[in-house]
Amino acid sequence: MLDLSKYQSIAAALKDALDQFADETCLIEADREREKERLTYRDFNQRALLLAKALQDAGFRAGDRAAIIMTNQSKWLISAYAILYCGGVMVPLDYKLTPDEQWQLLSHSNATFLVTEYPIWRHLAASHRRASAIQVKTVLATEAPPNAALDGAQRWEDFQRRGEPAFVARNRTDVASIVYSSGTGGRPKGCMTTHENYLEQGHAITQVIAFDPGIRYLSILPTNHVVDFMMGFLLPFTSGATVVHLRTLRPEFVRDAFARYKIAYMMLVPLILKNLKKGMEANFAALPKGKRTALNALIQINRALTRDRPRVWLSRRLLGQVHRAFGGELRAFGVGSAFTEPATIQFFLDLGIPVANAYGLTEAGTAVSVNDPRTPRADTVGKPLPGTEVRIVNPDSDGIGELAVRGKTVMAGYLDDPELTAETIVDGWLMTGDLGRFDATGHLQLFGRKKNMIVTEEAKNIYPEDIETVFEGLPVKEFCVFAANYIWPRRSMAGEQLVLVLRLEQGQTLTDELRLDISARNNRLLNYKRVHGIVLFNEDFPRTASLKIKRNILAERLAQLDRASAVLPL
Repeated sequence: MLDLSKYQSIAAALKDALDQFADETCLIEADREREKERLTYRDFNQRALLLAKALQDAGFRAGDRAAIIMTNQSKWLISAYAILYCGGVMVPLDYKLTPDEQWQLLSHSNATFLVTEYPIWRHLAASHRRASAIQVKTVLATEAPPNAALDGAQRWEDFQRRGEPAFVARNRTDVASIVYSSGTGGRPKGCMTTHENYLEQGHAITQVIAFDPGIRYLSILPTNHVVDFMMGFLLPFTSGATVVHLRTLRPEFVRDAFARYKIAYMMLVPLILKNLKKGMEANFAALPKGKRTALNALIQINRALTRDRPRVWLSRRLLGQVHRAFGGELRAFGVGSAFTEPATIQFFLDLGIPVANAYGLTEAGTAVSVNDPRTPRADTVGKPLPGTEVRIVNPDSDGIGELAVRGKTVMAGYLDDPELTAETIVDGWLMTGDLGRFDATGHLQLFGRKKNMIVTEEAKNIYPEDIETVFEGLPVKEFCVFAANYIWPRRSMAGEQLVLVLRLEQGQTLTDELRLDISARNNRLLNYKRVHGIVLFNEDFPRTASLKIKRNILAERLAQLDRASAVLPL
């Protein structure tokens, strides 16, 4: 493992790793039961340098911004390294966004290059929002059919030049990437993440979770997410480990990958971990009564013998069939980016499978705190990582207050938004908007959100203001969207939902026709963005002199309503 604290840039660390581990396998790309590609670090380096040379010949310079919109695959990582090698700034975007949303962020980021997949490019090229990002001069599309119309793009596979590209050194304080935590459809929030942010975060994580040459990491989270970029690229590569990409998330192929590739680590979001638990419980329940009784007894024995700390070697002997189903080499699951119920974590701990439960947010890098898999606890999100300070602001009588974070992993600010940056980073402290407290052992516990935002089990950040564009033109006097837990706070981060607050015209009622209109608009949203109820408010919304809704004051007035009776189902 390279000591990331000694490097000035991500590219410099990766450059050394590609040389040091040249003969190790760095990437395996599989699609269903078929392995598509296997690359050594030397193979990876050769491909990336051909792309880097082509980028420089095309005029790509230090500080230029290049967006990546792709599913997990080798070309994502190759493109990212080439961009960083040239001193560029990555703009990783979610491939699941709509083309209009992607163009909005491309325009906001001022990216001049775009790397994407041919099917994604087809949709982007057809969008009427394409003209909004005229600064995008070069588009590279992967895996385009031989005779396909590229509509201004170039084939990624053909965009390469022989010769030695110039390695462009960067400083730790330079921006390495612009990561959008949310803001699609509303106010874009592009987190300017520096090389130091990544390097310090990586250095801290390796003091808790160890990667070694040859071990394998299964990458299923989108690489554009800060978690997978760190855990599925930077840390494995600077350790000589192997990343396994799957081009499908069907459960049977994920299960097969564990056994086939002897996976050691995998990062998950809570929804996937819960679904994995449900599937295993169903398999256990389907066992004949005698085998089920024996399994339950072994689980109880394992729990008793590993209560103080995991003993994976012992659990593999007691529950061999369970562990063989995961390939027999699994060291730990990592789970974060959203709240995970303790019962789900405890289920895996009882089976002898450590779960490194973490708390983090894009603005503070991959993680703020992590449960050490060597001494995991299901009821907390662990202790702050080395180098990260966390304090509780204005704690109540129970010690619960807003979490503030300070350290070298906190972003440089929001792109082109000094006002929002000043609101979010106060005297060097990142105000997270999350509520928590420390227990007697220094472990962090979470208790809800102070801000008008939700984070889904799929780790999607949803700002209600961004949803409101879908409801523009509703035949009502005024409306807005809130996170229900923002109006009616409760000490839980589970079951977060959005509600649509309506102020009807005088004499107007909530008719079936209006309900149908609301439902039709709501159904145009992706599942995780939909509102779950309607709240009728019989007063005009409080507004500023510039007619903006005073959301905090409106929330205080709505809080006087009884949640159970005020929220009407759609």
